Parts: sequence; structure tokens; C-alpha cells
Amino acid sequence: MSDFIKHLKNFFRQIDAKLLCVALFASAFGMILIYSATQSMGSGSFIKVQLITTFLGIALYLLISWLDLDSVSSWWKYVYILNLVLVLILIPFGTGSEETGNRAWIRFGSIGIQPAELGKILFIVAFAGQINSLEDRLNSPLSIIGLAASALVPIALLYVISSDLGSVLVYLVIFVVMMFCAGIKLRWFAGAFAALAAMSPLIWKFVLRPDQKMRVLVVFNPELDPLGRGYHAIQSKIAIGSGQLFGRGLGEGTQTQLGYLPAKQTDFIFSVAGEELGLLGCLVIIVLLSLIIARALNISMRSSSFSSYLICAGVSAMLIAQTIENIGMCIGLMPVIGLTLPLFSYGGSSVLAVYMALGLISSARMRALPPRLSR
Repeated sequence: MSDFIKHLKNFFRQIDAKLLCVALFASAFGMILIYSATQSMGSGSFIKVQLITTFLGIALYLLISWLDLDSVSSWWKYVYILNLVLVLILIPFGTGSEETGNRAWIRFGSIGIQPAELGKILFIVAFAGQINSLEDRLNSPLSIIGLAASALVPIALLYVISSDLGSVLVYLVIFVVMMFCAGIKLRWFAGAFAALAAMSPLIWKFVLRPDQKMRVLVVFNPELDPLGRGYHAIQSKIAIGSGQLFGRGLGEGTQTQLGYLPAKQTDFIFSVAGEELGLLGCLVIIVLLSLIIARALNISMRSSSFSSYLICAGVSAMLIAQTIENIGMCIGLMPVIGLTLPLFSYGGSSVLAVYMALGLISSARMRALPPRLSR
């Protein structure tokens, strides 16, 4: 018993407590914003879900911190299959809404699960394991084709089955960043981007739906559809602009409290912060997320193994992509494609996925090289 307690104490000393504390502070701040945003909708149920999933997220953070990433990534084929199963299960059970146009949820009564959120974590682990398994054959044409195919299959399935463009873009960013960090030669990236540029007119004409095209067009001119696809961006910018430096005060934002701002507790929680807490509130959010991302990047450079390094890079890419896209769509610089702001937006699946991702970082940190021996 004494040995168990000793190991337990040693475990809690080795986990990344600083990362967890920053994440918890961000979650607490997010709950304050969610409470204010949902006062007219009955804040109690929203806070209850967010609180429960945060506690579950902490448990997953500790559990994943205990795992050896090298051992987990060596099972990448099974992790990859599990990710495909999660995507394919949306065919019979996927639900969504007419407003978003996607079928990205599985619902059990009032409980909704978004498989793509968990899928991001599985995708990172599986892709890191696959890259690591190639060793010195990484830049061979067959390896590049195999990596691209294995990554694009779940991404394509996710888009075709659920039409969840937001998650698809995050997956693509993770894929590109992990390939770059793995040491793929720049000529492959140049060729891929040239091919993408050549295909972009075909993608625009035959792949994107009319509503998705309008989401892009209203970034440049929201007045093209002010009561439809441009409405979200217009109301979000009004909310953020009206907050000025210090904000109108919690519970006092007119756009938020009178219901003009859509998806205020999820996609547009940053706009709520801008209206009610002003520029200072927005800066606090940006600083907290920047600290988490910087910590992930720092640990990636000290990772004791190649697979751990790639996993940390993938998690960093995921957080950066979601943060930039969410804030960008709130201030009218990015298309509104339905992405939550990590740790701040309401959503159980999102909260659990972020804490799981941070658990991967903590696991890498527990086994990291000392600073003087790192890359």
C-alpha cells in the first residue's frame, strides 16, 4: 500500500500541473461567459453540463498523462480503424440541424456527442504512429502517397457523411502541420499546393454547397445575405465593437441578452466576451489560449521520442487552427463554419476532446528530455 501511495504521489508531481491550472482557469472563465450568455435560456442546465464534462475532462487528462505515448502510437492501425468507425457511425445515427446543414451529432435523448471531436485526438495519435513506422522511408513517393491517402480517407468521409466543414478544416491543418514537422521535403508541399490551386475552381463549383459558398462570400461582403449567412458575422461584429475597452458588464450586453447574437454560448462566446467584458476580456482569452499553445510547443521540442514530438505538434496545430478560425469568424475575417473556441465555448464533446489533447501533452512532458538535452 505504501508503494502505491508513493507511486501516486510521484505521478501527481510529474504531471504538467501548470498546463492543467491554465486550462482550469480558462474553463472557469468560459463558464462565467456561458452563464451570462444563457441567462434568458436557463443558465443552470448549461453550467451543469459544462461542469460535469470539465470534471470528466480532468479525469481523462490524468488518465492519458499516465499512458506511454510511444506504446499507444505503436497501435496506430487500431486507433485509425476506431476513428473510421466513429465517422461511419454517423451514417445511421448522425443528426444535425437545418441551420448548420450538417449531421455531425449522435444524440441520446438530450445528450449529444460529436464523434469528430474525439476523432481529432485519434487522428493525431494514429497519424503520428504511422509516420513513426516509416522511419527512413518517409520521403519516398510510396510513403507520401500512403500517408496522404490514409489521412484524407477519414477527412473525406467526414465531409461526405456529416458536411462538418469546420472539423474538416481542422483535420487538414493537423495533417499539414504534422507532415511538415515530420520532415517531409518542401517539394512535396509545393506540388500539393499547386495541385490544390489548380483544383480550387472545381472544388468551388462541384464540392461546396451553395450555402457553404455563401459563408465564404459574406466574409468579403456580409450585406450579400444580411438576414441569412451574413447575419452571424454582422451581429458578432456589432457585439464586439459595442464592448469597446471595458465592456458593458456581465449580463448587460444588448446583442447577447436580447437574442440578436446567434450561437452565443458556443461558436460566438468570444463575441459575448467582447461585448460584456470589452477588449480586456478578449485579451485575457487570447493570453490563456496562447499560454496553452506555447506550453504544447515547448514540450514538443523536448519530447523524448519522435512519436511524442509529432503528437504534441498535432495537438498544437489543432488548438491553433480552432482558436484562429473561431476568433476570425467572430471578428468577420473568417467564414462562419461552426467551430468552438477551445475550453471557452459550451459543448461537452469539445471540452472532453481538449482535455484529452492536453493529457497527451502532459504525458509527453512526464517523459520529456531535460532542457539541455532537447532539440
